[in-house]
Amino acid sequence: MNKAADISTKKLISLAPNNWAKWVTGIADIVTGEILNTEFQWISRQSDVVIQAESPQYGKFLILNELQLRHTSEIPRRMRAYAALAEEKYKLQTYPVLINILKISNSEIPTSFASNFIGLRAIQDYRLINLWEVDVNIAFETPLPSLLPFVPILKGGENESTIREALRMLRADEQLNQLETVLAFFATFVLESTLVQEIMRWDMTVLRESPWYQEILREGQARGQAEGEARGEARGEARGEARGEVRGIIFSIETSLEAKFGSDGLELMSQISQISDLEQLKEILRRIVVANTIKDLGNVL
Repeated sequence: MNKAADISTKKLISLAPNNWAKWVTGIADIVTGEILNTEFQWISRQSDVVIQAESPQYGKFLILNELQLRHTSEIPRRMRAYAALAEEKYKLQTYPVLINILKISNSEIPTSFASNFIGLRAIQDYRLINLWEVDVNIAFETPLPSLLPFVPILKGGENESTIREALRMLRADEQLNQLETVLAFFATFVLESTLVQEIMRWDMTVLRESPWYQEILREGQARGQAEGEARGEARGEARGEARGEVRGIIFSIETSLEAKFGSDGLELMSQISQISDLEQLKEILRRIVVANTIKDLGNVL
């Protein structure tokens, strides 16, 4: 099994920045420069990456890449803020790109932020890429190694042979083999866990090392803490912290159920939300990662 490694958005994009830039902008003669620091004066996030680029037609500009596990209503406003901060810091025009990984619903996802306050307008357009709409062949033919870990959720990438080919390519390259846990995590969305285990040749508990599993967990914990504070639970008190952690795991379970099983998965939340035992909730979250169907969660519940 590979050692823990950097599997951040910056790492993914840096594997082939030129091909990535061509893909997200559609500019064939684009040339990329360095991947810039995204620590702006007030905020810093790991999921956005700014690339300096240049083309004969547009000159020098920035590509701002925001990679999201799933879309939320706050993201359009965030895209506006990041584009403005990047332009202010580097004094270059910005091409913002939003990449959504998982499809949560059939609702239309906006491609711009717009507001009108007391007659003053603010508008920010951005390129939208939903990975479930991207043809899987792009990952293999471009080539675009940054997309190989996401092959199972790309359009046409859900079959075993395609996933095995993606795994072969990851393992054949020393720069790519650390992305195996990402591929395995998304493979459990489309294949039976036992088959994924056979393909990967290691125990499924290693999936807990996946950065996307950890992101779901962290997001839930943050939401739980915020809700606890909103209810007046003092920071630092053991009781308040315990309640916040329980709610955080419940939020993570809800996110995972929705991402993997859609509205059918959310029907279990009425039962799960009544559980207060932290270890039992953690076990439920682990089981969701490797479950093939909702019925597989029956025993643990």
